[in-house]
Amino acid sequence: MNEKLNLMKEFTKGIVSENPIFVMLLGMCPALAVTATLETSLGMGLLVIFVLTLSNVLISSVRKFIPENVTIPAFIVVIATFVTIVRMLTQAYAPALFDALGIYIPLIVVNCIILGRATAFASKNKVLPSLIDGLGMAIGFTLAISLIGILREIFGTGAIAYGVYLPLGIQGSILNIDSPLFNIAILTGPAGGFLILAVLLAFFNSRKIKKAEKLKAERKRLAKEKRAAKAKEVTA
Repeated sequence: MNEKLNLMKEFTKGIVSENPIFVMLLGMCPALAVTATLETSLGMGLLVIFVLTLSNVLISSVRKFIPENVTIPAFIVVIATFVTIVRMLTQAYAPALFDALGIYIPLIVVNCIILGRATAFASKNKVLPSLIDGLGMAIGFTLAISLIGILREIFGTGAIAYGVYLPLGIQGSILNIDSPLFNIAILTGPAGGFLILAVLLAFFNSRKIKKAEKLKAERKRLAKEKRAAKAKEVTA
């Protein structure tokens, strides 16, 4: 039971408490560059899930055989191998996505999230926890950039397109809102990523601060009640 709880904790931390984008502020380059649409965001997220999960598993499996003085180069070779695989698969089966992501596919090799989990977790833990850690972190990254992509696309174009970059077999769009509020062209450009990310970071940080203040107030209240109860015992 404890092992299952620990594994669940490892999985959920990457989604909530240690989210790579909104908490750890890692992998910011793709979060800003490839999130103009939901499909490009989701496409990058799927590639990161593949690379991060499998690289964590392989590094954890061979960690005892890697000399300490070449750990980083060895990790980069492993990550680069999986990046090469996803690059070839994307080019073959999702050429539109491949063209849209461009240089950011090979740059997955130096993504701070992937190399960071390899050095901080996979190189020190067994295969199953490493798999869960990689999967949780990658899903947290995917959800974060997908949220950015959804907001940029909706408020930038008033619609969410599908089948344009991902090989779904059909193309179309949903929502199709005709309103100036949902036609802010700047959000579809390079500056749009910074603006949406700034709003989301401000929102999540404000919630975090309010939660911390509430917890602090609750601790003060409990400490006050404890002191009052102790003083009452003394006087009695």
